[in-house]
Amino acid sequence: MDINIFKDYDELSRKTADFISNFVNNNPKALLCFPAGDSPLGTFKKLVEYSNEGIVSFKYCRFVGLDEWVGMEKNNEGSCKYFIYKNLFEPLCIDETNICFFDACSKDLISECKRIDKYILNNGGIDLMLLGVGMNGHIGLNEPGVSFKSYSHVTELDDITVKVAQKYFKEKKMIKKGITLGIKHVMDAKTVVLLANGIKKADIVKKLAKGEVTNKIPASILQMHKNSYLFLDKEAASLLE
Repeated sequence: MDINIFKDYDELSRKTADFISNFVNNNPKALLCFPAGDSPLGTFKKLVEYSNEGIVSFKYCRFVGLDEWVGMEKNNEGSCKYFIYKNLFEPLCIDETNICFFDACSKDLISECKRIDKYILNNGGIDLMLLGVGMNGHIGLNEPGVSFKSYSHVTELDDITVKVAQKYFKEKKMIKKGITLGIKHVMDAKTVVLLANGIKKADIVKKLAKGEVTNKIPASILQMHKNSYLFLDKEAASLLE
């Protein structure tokens, strides 16, 4: 795991956008996977800026969704799909045919998992995966206790995840399950970048970067990834030696 520390969130976001832009310029037909959430928002804004300036083009890239709250649709404000469309896909004018996302309202979620797995396989695997990390160490919605051998699956959400998720909704939402790419997708991805910012992430960053590799802290598996990067601001890195 290549650890990179930046002075603040603005620099973290710019450097992450630089990394992604360089990657896409070298791999214009890459299959990309990005998360929803506060951590990547600054990066998304920079990527839109770079696209508008002609620094990078995502025209031929393909995108696969990372995760979603079960029962949420694209138009549900607070859903992962809503967030990414609003802050990335729509500003970048991504063609809908280049996007493959979980249907979290499907009556057959197992078939949804198989569909996404097949899409990734048929497109040669994920080239670049950007991740955030939850307060409990989850990546995607791979919660503590997840099997490291999992591909796409439906998961019971950890209490911490449910509590933190409420900030994305205007009204309290009863969310109990998620649908997500699995740890095997993370480990099979050719390049993985995990973002973390703020003092509140310092403890979990220390555990995932320097602690035991354990499914109690799912993000710790990235210590074993052949080409993973940890991008942090100084606050998130404050407990690292």
